[in-house]
Amino acid sequence: MTGETTGQTDFARLVGITVPIVQAPMVGPKAPLAAAVSAAGGLGSLACAALTPDQIRAEVAEIRRRTDAPFNLNFFCHEPPAPDAGREAAWRRALTPFYEELGLAPETPVTMANRMPFDDAMADLVAELRPRVVSLHFGLPTEPLLRRVRAAGCLILSSATTVREARWLAERGVDAVIAQGAEAGGHRGMFLTDAAASQVGTVALVPQIADAVDVPVIAAGGIADPRGVAAAFALGASAVQVGTAFLRCPEAGISAPYRAALSAARDEDTVLTNVLTGRPARSLLTRAVRELGPLSALAPAFPSAAPALQPLRIAAEAQGSGDFSPLWSGQAVGLSRERAAAELTCLLAGGVPK
Repeated sequence: MTGETTGQTDFARLVGITVPIVQAPMVGPKAPLAAAVSAAGGLGSLACAALTPDQIRAEVAEIRRRTDAPFNLNFFCHEPPAPDAGREAAWRRALTPFYEELGLAPETPVTMANRMPFDDAMADLVAELRPRVVSLHFGLPTEPLLRRVRAAGCLILSSATTVREARWLAERGVDAVIAQGAEAGGHRGMFLTDAAASQVGTVALVPQIADAVDVPVIAAGGIADPRGVAAAFALGASAVQVGTAFLRCPEAGISAPYRAALSAARDEDTVLTNVLTGRPARSLLTRAVRELGPLSALAPAFPSAAPALQPLRIAAEAQGSGDFSPLWSGQAVGLSRERAAAELTCLLAGGVPK
């Protein structure tokens, strides 16, 4: 569909894309998925929170080798937690039976990417790479950092899980708001609330945010086929963001256990949990989620819960199991199918009003 003008919306015109479909940024998938979606006319995204600057440079170079279309770099804006040795020790004790079962020593060294918030170093990188779009999760960074992103010529997006959050973002000059419904997979973008139990569904959230702000609204959560796309536009969206359906594309490059779990999953198989990272996120109901949570007061604050789980994840995945892996998934997982990213982008575009 590259080169065609399908359902040109305010958001599509703003970004310079031909299809108002955004591939959600997800830790794991990298340049091949982002480039394929962008080349098909949508907005491909690269999740940067778990990547080093050199890794981001390499992925951006690969995206640009594959396409000259706009793309999105995504960053986290959380406050790093204060060290809490007591809570982390209690968390380790809760995991000890799993370590013993897998033949691991409790003091097994941890090697994993540290999810860092957007800072001056990443602002330097944005100024160097100059992506068309920078999206932010868990609110926004400081105003000086935002000014640096704008000075680099980037459009700024951020996620809202409530109308109050959407208004807060619009007041601070974002170019579009992602209305993240409770159905969405992955981390909740909540930042003015910690009430995971009262998170609002997409159908209720999108029209209320569309009425509350004067910038384009991107609907996210539970959208996996043209029917969901059409519904989002009927509710007032200017674009849609899709994550889980893109995970089943070969370009996503996810692990075999993850791919198998998504293929077998149905609507009742996801849950909001904090045990995988310390922050509420929607995942498939794995053994770790079921036996430790889904929500646990023991889990250290984000992102401190993840490191202690990493040796368990590595050991289990080596045995072909996703028992301790973060298998992020939205509630529309049962609608997803194995197909190429360009094909899925064009299929989703079939729901955009002409």
